[in-house]
Amino acid sequence: MDDIPGNSPMYHDFSHLNADMLHTVLELVSDGIWDWNANTGFVYRNPGWYEMLGYPRHSLENTVFTWENVIHPEDYPHVMTLFDDYINRRAPHYQIEYRCRKQDGSYLWIEDRGYVIARNDDGSVARMVGAHRDIDLRKNSIEQLERRNKSLESLVAERTRELSRVNQQLQLQLDENRSLAERDALTLVANRYRLEKVLLEESDRAQRFRLPLALIAVDIDNFKPINDRHGHGVGDQTLVRVVECLENCVRPDDLLARWGGDEFLVVLPESSLDTAKTVAETIRRKLREMPLGGAISVTLSLGVAERLSGESPAALMARADQALYRAKAAGKDGVSE
Repeated sequence: MDDIPGNSPMYHDFSHLNADMLHTVLELVSDGIWDWNANTGFVYRNPGWYEMLGYPRHSLENTVFTWENVIHPEDYPHVMTLFDDYINRRAPHYQIEYRCRKQDGSYLWIEDRGYVIARNDDGSVARMVGAHRDIDLRKNSIEQLERRNKSLESLVAERTRELSRVNQQLQLQLDENRSLAERDALTLVANRYRLEKVLLEESDRAQRFRLPLALIAVDIDNFKPINDRHGHGVGDQTLVRVVECLENCVRPDDLLARWGGDEFLVVLPESSLDTAKTVAETIRRKLREMPLGGAISVTLSLGVAERLSGESPAALMARADQALYRAKAAGKDGVSE
């Protein structure tokens, strides 16, 4: 399957231009042009791209994360699905309409087209170019036309506003219910449902952009005797205090989740095995220094693993769990990989 359209000689020429020459040409183009070197992660965006979204020229990072961060959250999954299908040759072309966030916080409808102009020997993308075109006026014109075609009377309009208010209330309730459904009832951290969802998303993201992803499995040593000796109420309070320590140690972008019982998992996006080991050791040390009240003291065993290329979330979790059991077998109160 050819990535570059045969009837588009402009893109054939791109493949013979070096990056500096191409970017010099694109400085003169008014449309929003981008050029992604997938092997280095560098993304060039011409001045027209910045002007279209209201940012100062070349004011944002030249990485794929800049693109990720301006896509409307509701459009993001669909955009990434089509993007993945194209770069993995499951689709013949990449063209999509979605919303991008401008510097003032508003959103602009754009049309995004892209073409792979070079691949590595293993078939992965080496370089891809494309264009973002402002289609906001057309989108808004269509919406205005649709509104003019509606012959609503004043009573119907009032009813619509009332329904909108009800929908907002329902949405608030839905958001609250969704939040409750994704939190552990006792510790209030993420539950298994949210953990599995986030780990799948981060695994896809790590595979897509060749990013590291690490996991820490955490288990409280000798937790059952606490319940047996002091009762489940004290055991629950101990879990809550342990979670407070964990939350103080993980980073803002990490996800702490209760896997079940006295076992927890920490998802560390864009993190290597060494980073995970450092965080795990910090958690282990901080808990030893943290008073839990009464005569109770606990230690943690922790297992760390970094995602392998192509590895499924389930396989990554299994390896982290195996590392945890190695820490248990080594005498507990330790970190293993």
